[in-house]
Amino acid sequence: MGQPMAGHMVNAGWNLAIYDTDAGKAEAFAVSSKCINVGSLAELGERSDVVVLMLPDGGIVRRVALGDEGQGDHLLRGLKSGSAIIDMSSSAPVGTRELGSLLQKREIGMLDAPVSGGVPGAIAATLAIMVGGDSRLAEHFDPLLAAMGRRFHIGPLGSGHAVKVLNNYVSAAGLAAAAEALLVAERFGVDGNVLVDVLNASTGRNNSTEKKFKQYILNRAYNSGFSLDLMVKDLKLAMEVARACDVPAELGHSCLRLWEDAQSWTGSNADHTEFARFVIAGGAPRAAEVKG
Repeated sequence: MGQPMAGHMVNAGWNLAIYDTDAGKAEAFAVSSKCINVGSLAELGERSDVVVLMLPDGGIVRRVALGDEGQGDHLLRGLKSGSAIIDMSSSAPVGTRELGSLLQKREIGMLDAPVSGGVPGAIAATLAIMVGGDSRLAEHFDPLLAAMGRRFHIGPLGSGHAVKVLNNYVSAAGLAAAAEALLVAERFGVDGNVLVDVLNASTGRNNSTEKKFKQYILNRAYNSGFSLDLMVKDLKLAMEVARACDVPAELGHSCLRLWEDAQSWTGSNADHTEFARFVIAGGAPRAAEVKG
């Protein structure tokens, strides 16, 4: 997702320096987009007034920003007082606030700005961007974020990440319900395509029925571009937020257990739409154990 997002920033007139662990991919993008490909995180920080991060999880974000106990290549080796970091990854909300406090001591600002919309939204610049942090800082960088999608200022630092993982919980629950309904319908003799059409014209419609089932599931493509591992990670974070807020979230914990079963069944690096393949194949090992 980071590549098309960076492309939109270039097209909007921003001067970019980029860094990626895949040096070949970064160089190809730099040549095609006429931006600078730097050789280290420290150099990236040194060249930047603001660094935008799009990474797999908050642990990686922290290492990129601070290094391992201050050692190794990291952004703080180059970032100047008055600069800022915008974390557009899906990170742990509590961890984001801790990182923000550490950066504040160095007079470096931070916003969390996770996104929803997947690879198609990144390509089309139609992402929903959930911004957490100081409102003045958010307003200052709004023109930059505007190049990538629609912005929602959620509240203080970490609240964007909290809303993002809660959104993914609701999304995961919707996909799970639709996958189970599809299995029941097909065993009853109803064509899956017909079920999806009816759901999308009725109250059962959701993002998965509208944008995933015909596009990635019924055709057995399973290539939406968002991994099942990351969905499980976001569900765990959502339940951590619920626990911190003293909310039982019984449905949420059941949903997480089911997605963890799918993760075990599919193995690593599966697309999240393969959850439906797990359901259709009669997965749910815990349910099978209970029956036994």
